[in-house]
Amino acid sequence: MASGISALRYGAVIGTGADIDVRGEVGFRPRWVRILNIAGLAIGEWVDGMADAEVLKTITAGTISNPTTLGITPLADGFRIGADTDLNVDGELIRWIVGE
Repeated sequence: MASGISALRYGAVIGTGADIDVRGEVGFRPRWVRILNIAGLAIGEWVDGMADAEVLKTITAGTISNPTTLGITPLADGFRIGADTDLNVDGELIRWIVGE
């Protein structure tokens, strides 16, 4: 069964606590974005059809939430990681994977 995803990219950035635009490594508008803050034990996911800055977030205790601000926003050539305090922590490594 085909996944429907024609291109995948992955990488990492260091959290800043402020918006981070990830562009050059992606090169397309993603239909799916997953970010992993391993030190902070938090996962965020955005899929096509969700609003800009929305994210489905899972944190350490297994709590799942759906904030509609400070999450993930697709861009024409990449995506933005918002200033969510669990996902984008200053100095913590954020790994990401995106699909087109």
